[in-house]
Amino acid sequence: MTDTTSSARGGVPERPSLDGLEETWARRWQEDGTYAFDRTKERSDVYAIDTPPPTVSGELHMGHVFSYTHTDTVARFQRMRGRTVFYPMGWDDNGLPTERRVQNVYGVRPDPALSYDRDWRPPSAPVDDAARKNPTAISRRNFIELCELLTVEDEKAFEALWRRLGLSVDWSLTYTTIGSAARAASQRAFLRNLARGEAYQAEAPTLWDVGFGTAVAQAELEDRERPGAYHRLRFTGPDGREVLIDTTRPELLPACVALVCHPDDERYADLVGASARTPVFGVEVPVRAHPLADPAKGTGIAMVCTFGDLTDVTWWRELRLDTRVVIGRDGRLLPEPPAGVPAAPYAALAGQTVNGARRTLVELLADAGDLVGEPRPITHPVKFYERGDRPLEIVSTRQWYLRNGGRDAGLREELLARGRELRWVPEHMRHRYEHWVGGLTGDWLVSRQRFFGVPVPVWYRLDDTGEPDWSHPLTPDEATLPIDPSSEPPPGYEESQRGVPGGFTGDPDVLDTWATSSLTPQIVGGWETDPDLFARVFPMDLRPQGHDIIRTWLFATVARSHLEHGALPWHTAVLSGWILDPDRKKMSKSKGNVVTPMALLEQNGSDAVRYWAANGKPGMDLAFDPAQVKVGRRLATKLLNASRFALGLGAADALRAAATQPLDTAMLAELSGVVATATTAFDGYDHTAALMATEAFFWRFCDDYIELVKERAYGTGPAADSARAALATALSVQLRLFAPVLPFVTEEVWSWWRYGSVHRSPWPTTYEVGRAMEAPGDPELLRLAADALGQVRRAKSERKLSMKADVPLAEALGPAAVLDQLGAVADDLRAAGRIAKLDLLPDRTTELVIACAF
Repeated sequence: MTDTTSSARGGVPERPSLDGLEETWARRWQEDGTYAFDRTKERSDVYAIDTPPPTVSGELHMGHVFSYTHTDTVARFQRMRGRTVFYPMGWDDNGLPTERRVQNVYGVRPDPALSYDRDWRPPSAPVDDAARKNPTAISRRNFIELCELLTVEDEKAFEALWRRLGLSVDWSLTYTTIGSAARAASQRAFLRNLARGEAYQAEAPTLWDVGFGTAVAQAELEDRERPGAYHRLRFTGPDGREVLIDTTRPELLPACVALVCHPDDERYADLVGASARTPVFGVEVPVRAHPLADPAKGTGIAMVCTFGDLTDVTWWRELRLDTRVVIGRDGRLLPEPPAGVPAAPYAALAGQTVNGARRTLVELLADAGDLVGEPRPITHPVKFYERGDRPLEIVSTRQWYLRNGGRDAGLREELLARGRELRWVPEHMRHRYEHWVGGLTGDWLVSRQRFFGVPVPVWYRLDDTGEPDWSHPLTPDEATLPIDPSSEPPPGYEESQRGVPGGFTGDPDVLDTWATSSLTPQIVGGWETDPDLFARVFPMDLRPQGHDIIRTWLFATVARSHLEHGALPWHTAVLSGWILDPDRKKMSKSKGNVVTPMALLEQNGSDAVRYWAANGKPGMDLAFDPAQVKVGRRLATKLLNASRFALGLGAADALRAAATQPLDTAMLAELSGVVATATTAFDGYDHTAALMATEAFFWRFCDDYIELVKERAYGTGPAADSARAALATALSVQLRLFAPVLPFVTEEVWSWWRYGSVHRSPWPTTYEVGRAMEAPGDPELLRLAADALGQVRRAKSERKLSMKADVPLAEALGPAAVLDQLGAVADDLRAAGRIAKLDLLPDRTTELVIACAF
């Protein structure tokens, strides 16, 4: 990698400006292939990034700008370090978010019972609330086509913003999680999991989102505080004994299958092994003991229903209780009572919503005299799907699961070991991974009852009565992937045999979006389709992502890679924090405090916004601060103007000359330290520390060194040549140090006087800076000269004089050793301070003092 290409130098413009740089350089980078991945390089020369594919279901926000800027600084640094960077971009466009967006934009809903209508066309413009509340039913295929149409448009908008931000991705590597390659990889991985016994199907209690009509995995849950009420119900024990139960869900009374108390609770010890009768329904249920029962909660004895919450599932499974399901997939009570429950009292509940059934049952309890006291209002945590707006129910369904260590201690330990093998930035994030893996209570539910997703790639034989043979799924050959069982027959069958006895039926479900996203390294790396590429990029070097999806994306990717390849999918994971609003609250669409970035980018420039983002360290939250963006624009503007000034002095022609004067070598010696600091910081994924060190030096360079040296640099002779050489080296090095964070302005300045792209030039080294000095320099000398000049400036300011005012006499007082150092830069100090005569008076004071006489 060199900085010599066919690109010509542009020369220094008369009036440099930040305006328009994004359009100019984004186009040039694309035309020149500046960020193209070179697939001829050996694996040791490749730096591969597993870029997060953003969900294409709305607008990008400042949180995206924040975290993706961090990743881009890594990519740019590694490219300048001599690596060919594999930096793809993907779009996560399948799953519930896309479906909901399509439903809201076009006012439609999918109905699998409808036939495909090739002439159907969506509304030409987004619909109103009335159309959303009364959506038009369309076929599954029409709905999927609409999803594909909208995601293409969203992806164009996303790409435009990323290009505006200056992400140095190779756009030829773009993929989508619903694209053909992703579907094939996802189905291939699933079929291999199935063949190895890691994927299996089971009829079991399932967390169910009523609004979306689909199963939900453990990793997608969140607790939300909701109002509720405790109702005290009177059960009847042996010999008519009163047994009081507190519950927040009285509507599940017909689903009650047992009462449970703690084994050590003496209040109910004599009841264990006996039975009690439910109020209203009079169903006899057993009384059991279990350690999860909390003696201090309510009355200390609880009713077990199938199913009210996850604890009910645990009790049901471990105590081997009966099953009485009353809530259907639509969130309403089933039309018929479960076995053993009398039909007469249940009839009042049949078909009602959960809330309606609760009100009705409370009335029935009150009428029967079995509601003790008034309901007691409470606020308690309720389980929700993270994207849903209705509390989850638990229904019994047949689903596909993938083993993840939740029920396999051996696999759990293997995945924990993978977590210890991975490099975490920051390191403490590893504990979140371990906490999640250690707390898993079941395997990963990967099937979803939705439409726009990767189909589960299996079929089932139908017996002579038309019932599916669930235990022996029919699978396709990998060479035929991707396939859709709903529209393609299995091997050995014809489409005419679909749905008829002795024929087949396709699995109607799709895979969870994480089941595909967990394979991003394999999808973009060409797993099984491009072995040469896969060998060059896998395992990848970096996974950048948010800390809030460690339990989903990171863990799932580790698990899939471990099962398929017996290895980690990448060597390092860098976790980003959240963006907070000015009140330090997390930005979210639901709170209405999200800032969208495009207007900010257009108003302040992309470099300014990137500067703000780079001030956030990995793993740390950052408040959005418009003032910090303005600081970034001021920095970019100063870089333009300072570069123009230095090049105007002739620095470009002195690039490879050596600095000989003490002040020049002092500045370069300090710059060498900055190079070392920034390099170490970037190697440790600390872009913030690298930026802080570079920026602090830059302002000293502008405010102190240039002011001290500019009079000399205007002249001729060896001393002037030294100044111009030092300016050239300093400018070249600083442009490269800033390049990962401020790509547009650094490329612009680089084009004025250097060939090629700054982003393809070598990262600066201490050796390079040292080679530009005739003799080693002392950084303290620059600081001393700057201190002296600062005192002269203050003296003028206190007298309200111009900085160009002459100083007839200045006396420098201080320790002899300090004044000896000052003597080495006395000529520059006199010129910069416009001092006619400078006297050095040693040992008059303990610190340097510059006394000016006017």
